[in-house]
Amino acid sequence: MSTDAKKDFFVSYNRHDKAWAEWIAWILEESGYTVVIQAWDFRPGGNFVLDMQRAASEAERTISVLSENYLSSQFTQPEWASAFAQDPTGEKRSLIPIRIGNCLLSGMWSTIVYVDLVEVDEVSARDLVLQAVQDGRTKPDQPPQFPGQSGTISDRAKPTYPPNLIQNLPYGSINFVGREVELEQIHQQLQQSSTVAISAIAGMGGIGKTELALQYARKHCREGSYPGGLCWLRAREEVGTQIISFVRSCLDLTPPEDLELVEKVRWCWRRWREGAALLIFDDVQKYEDIELFLPPQESRFKVLMTSRSRFGSPVQPLQLDVLSEEKALELLRSLVGDSRVDEELARSKELCEWLGYLPLGVELVGRHLAKKRDLSIELLWQRLQEKRLEARAFQQAEPGMTASLGVAAAFELSWHALDEIAQQVAAVLSLFALVEIPWKLVEQCLPKFDAEELEDIRDQMLLGANLLKRVDQGMYQLHQLLREFFVVKREQRADDSDLQQRFYQVVIAEAKRVRDEPEKSLIRESTMMIAHLQEAMERLARPEQALDLATCLNWLAELYYAQGRYEEAEPLYVRSLSIHEQQLGADHLDVANSFNNLALLYKEQGRYEEAEPLYVRSLSIREQQLGTDHLDVATSLNNLAVLYRSQGRYEEAEPLYVRSLSIREQQLGTDHLDVATSLSNLAVLYQSQGCHHKAEPLLVRALPIWEQQLGTDHPDVATSLNNLAFLYHLQGRYEEAEPLLVRALSIREQQLGTDHPDVATSLNNLAVLYHLQGRYEDAEPLLLYSVRIRQEQLPADHPLSAKNLSNLAYLYDLQGRSGEAEALYLQAIPILSAKLEESHQWRQEASQRFRSLLQKALQENRTDELSDDPMTQSILQELRSTLD
Repeated sequence: MSTDAKKDFFVSYNRHDKAWAEWIAWILEESGYTVVIQAWDFRPGGNFVLDMQRAASEAERTISVLSENYLSSQFTQPEWASAFAQDPTGEKRSLIPIRIGNCLLSGMWSTIVYVDLVEVDEVSARDLVLQAVQDGRTKPDQPPQFPGQSGTISDRAKPTYPPNLIQNLPYGSINFVGREVELEQIHQQLQQSSTVAISAIAGMGGIGKTELALQYARKHCREGSYPGGLCWLRAREEVGTQIISFVRSCLDLTPPEDLELVEKVRWCWRRWREGAALLIFDDVQKYEDIELFLPPQESRFKVLMTSRSRFGSPVQPLQLDVLSEEKALELLRSLVGDSRVDEELARSKELCEWLGYLPLGVELVGRHLAKKRDLSIELLWQRLQEKRLEARAFQQAEPGMTASLGVAAAFELSWHALDEIAQQVAAVLSLFALVEIPWKLVEQCLPKFDAEELEDIRDQMLLGANLLKRVDQGMYQLHQLLREFFVVKREQRADDSDLQQRFYQVVIAEAKRVRDEPEKSLIRESTMMIAHLQEAMERLARPEQALDLATCLNWLAELYYAQGRYEEAEPLYVRSLSIHEQQLGADHLDVANSFNNLALLYKEQGRYEEAEPLYVRSLSIREQQLGTDHLDVATSLNNLAVLYRSQGRYEEAEPLYVRSLSIREQQLGTDHLDVATSLSNLAVLYQSQGCHHKAEPLLVRALPIWEQQLGTDHPDVATSLNNLAFLYHLQGRYEEAEPLLVRALSIREQQLGTDHPDVATSLNNLAVLYHLQGRYEDAEPLLLYSVRIRQEQLPADHPLSAKNLSNLAYLYDLQGRSGEAEALYLQAIPILSAKLEESHQWRQEASQRFRSLLQKALQENRTDELSDDPMTQSILQELRSTLD
């Protein structure tokens, strides 16, 4: 042994083999040697890299604890390489390998004599370790006495000898993260049964089923949980033969040759080693394939399966999902290092998201990056976007991975199990965006198939094989990489063009339905259809599809408009208009429709000067093409009149409203719904002019038309009630207005649901009435509920949400709650300013009320109740200067 400051040994090991490393270190120190080992000597706060370098250089010799984990780790290489470099010929025996698990030794390792502890008992293993570290061939008759007590080890519990259980487990990945909860769930499931416990890890290809099963088995192998052995079986191969082979090689049993295979396996179960035993059936396709070879109903036998399919009783399922973003990044970091991920963190997150957080995808990409140190994550991202599943990073698994296939090859196994109809359904699914897919749309894309037949294919072949995920009632979703795979398969089909055309027609029709039906939840269905329309639009690139593209653009803009996403709607409307003009000529009716749609958007934004010429141009085309008494002309007259009313140009608006009403009465009769709309619009104009006596009979006439045509509980009846109530409100007839508003609210809640945006409108209107009556306590909860609905159902920056906040702020202002009012104005005004023109009534009203609040606080010396927000302080400074 060394007598200078140097240590005798540095024990180099992989973290998975810590138990072995500590046992070896203890044996050496117990025998009088000095040892450096990370587990005992590296303390929190130290520099890990420097500690490793110092330990390797200051120790006389390095002991490498050899296993597959150690050999495949990039972090242990510098530790043994340093010792090898100091003594390349081995004369000084600077590097002593101790093999503790089955592993393939190649290259430099194949030339070095190692100590082999595989399948060796503890006493023999101890002797072998001590013999290996001694110089020469002398061995004492008795183990050397420990020379005196030392604080080095006296206060430590002696490590137990790592068990060598009977097992045939393959090697697993050392980069295993993100499944700690699932590991515990598996163990709990396997321990609960009083008979044989059977659990199955299920999930799509590449989700990490085999890796999880293997990590569970290895963990409990190290812990000695299954003294009866751990038997790994490849379920796609002959299971019975593998069981016989395990029994012969690991249990030293020889079944009689005159028995049939199933009887041989039963013979083995009866003579199996005592203690709990774990049988792992990897990649089971059908339960019937392994049923005859399952162990008997004894609680000591535990069966763990992995499968892409879902099995019923008696199998307890554990459905495996993709990793979280945090765990996917952790896996990527373990492969390429923290620094590379942190340098391109945003792109790394996008990469993991694009991979759908699929463990196989993340590991393949991570290993590809690890091999190519000069390849940036950004450049890899670009290659993946260009080549998709054909990218080299996806092609094949690498040594050291549990998975043996690349992404596409893993999916190919599932694809071949599908029949022709199922493959056609998968091809249709690939056309949809990566959001929820309404199953009814899939059925509409495949009209020649019976609905029940398609349901069976969905449930048995797609859901059953974990190729599709159910996310809600009637709603399904594909994984990102599976969709990429299905796209490739669809593009190889002869009917690809037909499938795309049918998909386009179905999505356009559904977008129109979602836009026109108020009963549906606006935000969810509109958002979903926006994504599917965008997919349809991407597939309309050929010149002959230009008009279809214009239609798609228009409906996509309609859905954006419905959500208040005006900035996103505008370029789509503009592009649709441009296509129509180029393809059809400047005077075509579809061009008039495009002008009308764009004008409507500008009007909603308060961009009145831009909207007017578009409305005028649309009206002119329709009059030229359809004649002056056509119903579409009446629509254009109505829209232009609404614009003039919004601008306060009442005298110009009135004749347009009157003419629109006249055309509709002539063409449709006096009891048509469009006539009721014209009556209501003209009445609103008269309200704006203060001509309440003219407005009331029009509204009273319109209401029964709605009720007769639609029924007394239709949402449009609620709108008519609301209009009449607003007239009474303006006249101060609050007692007559209240029951109308209450009835309108009740209809909307019953027909649309309590969280619909139109319910929020009714709540707001009733609250405003209570507000005017001074019934602040009644008004506040209604406004709060209205605000909550709009914030949940509409985008955060929708003008209606901001208008609600402004109304609530005004209520607080009148109650003297200046601080609360200010906070709401500070939320509302930036939204209104961003979404609406300066001349828009809502924007002007909110700004004026906010200035009034601040001015009142200034006059009453209550500015200390206000915040330091820059907007508040800027206006206060301006107001102070005017007072000075």
